[in-house]
Amino acid sequence: MSKVFLALIPLVTVLTLGGCSTGDIPGLYQLDIRQGNYVDQQMLSRLRPGMTKRQVQFVLGAPLINDPFHQDRWDYYYSLSPGGAAAKRQRVTVHFEDGRLSRVEGGINPQLVDSD
Repeated sequence: MSKVFLALIPLVTVLTLGGCSTGDIPGLYQLDIRQGNYVDQQMLSRLRPGMTKRQVQFVLGAPLINDPFHQDRWDYYYSLSPGGAAAKRQRVTVHFEDGRLSRVEGGINPQLVDSD
């Protein structure tokens, strides 16, 4: 019994350490990692100059970070890492003057728009 146990120790060790590999294992599914505020072209097309901050927030959602130094600028960042590949990023910046929407910078990266 002890000889069988001693023979299994190297096998269990190799299998355990093999699970710690950081390399790509063929057939292993890797999740898409999404972070930030997802903004699509349809949402941006609903924005109109002169909208209040509350109206913009209704359309786009709350900005990712409230910057106390730039109260009249909201940044919407979105990042997609498909299956462990390099991240694709987009940024949309919304500017206000006197509490009203004045302009929108940035846009939609067509590679980030999902087909599902």
